[in-house]
Amino acid sequence: MKPNLAVSLLHQCQYATLATQSLKYPGYPYATTVQFFCDERQRPVFLASALAEHSKNLLADQRVSLSLLTPGQPAAQSATRLTILGDAERFEPEALLRRRLLRYLPEAEEWLALDFMFFRLPPARQRLIVGLGQMGWIDESAWSQLPALSLRDEQALLEQAQAGLPAAIRLLGCDCFGADYLQDGAYRRVDWSRPLQDRGELLNQLKRLSGA
Repeated sequence: MKPNLAVSLLHQCQYATLATQSLKYPGYPYATTVQFFCDERQRPVFLASALAEHSKNLLADQRVSLSLLTPGQPAAQSATRLTILGDAERFEPEALLRRRLLRYLPEAEEWLALDFMFFRLPPARQRLIVGLGQMGWIDESAWSQLPALSLRDEQALLEQAQAGLPAAIRLLGCDCFGADYLQDGAYRRVDWSRPLQDRGELLNQLKRLSGA
C-alpha cells in the first residue's frame, strides 16, 4: 500500500481510538478515544493525564495500537481505515513541536499546566484499508523513508504564507504531502498531487489556499 494514503488519513483525522494493554485487567485491551496530531516525521503525538487509565497502562507496557477512520463516512466498511501498531514513547517535546501542538489543539495550553504527558507513536506496522478488498501492510522501513519537512522550515513557511491569506483561513501545519488549516473554523486537509520538498514549491501551494 502507498504510505501517502496513510499520511493523508492521519491528517484528515483529529481523533483516534487508542488501545493499550490493561494493567488492571491483564490480557484485555483497553480502548479509549484520544486527540492527536502528527510530528514532522508523521508520527502520531498525543497527551495523556497521569490519572488516566491508558496512561498507567502505557507506563507499564508501551505496546499499543491506534485506529482511525475517515471522518464523516456513513458506512465504515467502505471507508478508508488505518490501524497503527507500535511502541508508544513518552518524551519531552522541543519548543517548535509545542507550538505545533497549540496550533492544532489550542485547548492543550491548559493541559500543559497540569500533569499531562507527551507520548509519540513511531509506527512499526500499519494496516491500511482503502475499500472493500483493497488493503495491505506498510512496514517501518517504508515509513521511515518518507520525506520530512523540519519544524523550523514549517514555521517559516506558515508565517510567510499566512500573511497573504484571507482572515477566514488559518494555517495549522504543512508537510511534504499537504497542509492542514481552518476555514471559517472548520478543519480542512489538502493533499499535494505529489510529495514536495522544495520550500518555494511548498510556499506557492500554501498561497493557493486563498482560493480554497
